[in-house]
Amino acid sequence: MAQNRPSTAEGNTRGYKTVLIARFSAIGDVAMTVPVIYSVCRCYTNVNFIFLTRPSMTSIFVSPPSNLTVLGIDLKEKYEGISGIRRLASDMVTKYHPDVFVDLHNVLRSRLLALFLRIKGIESIHLVKSRAKRRALTRRHNKVMLPLTSQRARYREVFFKAGLAMTDSFKGLYGGRNCSADTEYQAITSPKPAGEAWVGIAPFAAHAGKIYPPEQMEKVVAMLQHHADEGHLLRIFLLGGGGEEQRILEKWADSYPAVCSLAGKRYGFKAEMALMNHFDCMVTMDSANMHLAALASTPTVSIWGATHPYCGFKAWHQTDDDTLQLPLDCRPCSVFGNKACFRGDLLCMAAIKPELIFNRILSHLQ
Repeated sequence: MAQNRPSTAEGNTRGYKTVLIARFSAIGDVAMTVPVIYSVCRCYTNVNFIFLTRPSMTSIFVSPPSNLTVLGIDLKEKYEGISGIRRLASDMVTKYHPDVFVDLHNVLRSRLLALFLRIKGIESIHLVKSRAKRRALTRRHNKVMLPLTSQRARYREVFFKAGLAMTDSFKGLYGGRNCSADTEYQAITSPKPAGEAWVGIAPFAAHAGKIYPPEQMEKVVAMLQHHADEGHLLRIFLLGGGGEEQRILEKWADSYPAVCSLAGKRYGFKAEMALMNHFDCMVTMDSANMHLAALASTPTVSIWGATHPYCGFKAWHQTDDDTLQLPLDCRPCSVFGNKACFRGDLLCMAAIKPELIFNRILSHLQ
């Protein structure tokens, strides 16, 4: 049964005035905090929430609740090392006077921050990662193929332990599809013409175990181009980083008239997510772009290889039909896709047919 939304008076039984939160990396994990943090802020409007993250990630938090302050923390210079973390704790106490610290990261840096805050009398609550269950799910033999608690649910659990139970009130960063302001994404392109379908493709990820072979993804792009050549109004946007990613995607853009590459352009999260909000479909790996597109209320087709949705990192509101994967006994072999394939051929990715991806995209363009 759904829990009733706690009132700002009755729900905050511990009398918090300010709650300090931290999640410093990675991009996808920070993006997964958004539905939870926005929901808890809207449940407790008389509480101030201060969220600490890396400076580059602050723009993910589009149209934040009025009682949420997102701070980009410079961990490389101003707050570097143990002395820097001690100084960060002191600065947070002096400026914001937090009543509790909610650690959504649970790594050495955030635990040090918790320690220095505790010395100043501030309670801390930490994320639980369930490492043993992760090992059981990803080991080579005798896997325990059971879905783990999702990362978003783990974030909610930390707030619950802090006495801040919540209901899910998050409806996407823009309140629905095609709702982002034109001025945000017009830095990239002109407004979407009536009747034209937009598809985004982000074919890369941080690790090889999470990347669909580029030569096969190009076949998907070629199929989409053929679909456009048949008279369908269609535009394809490619997203990626610089270097080799940029070279590959710009080559595709030169080869297919319906394709536009944004790789290496550095428009920033805010502009790119506003653009994603106008996509009819987004194709991603198990990557940060999967989470960003989902926050933008975009139907997101994700391709899974070495990793698996059972590890708890499926995108917000993503359907099972949109998670494309093969039922191989060796999967998953890694939580993050950063381990070498023991087969040596990454069959989990290579054996996914481009036609499967193309047909799933078309299902969102009808």
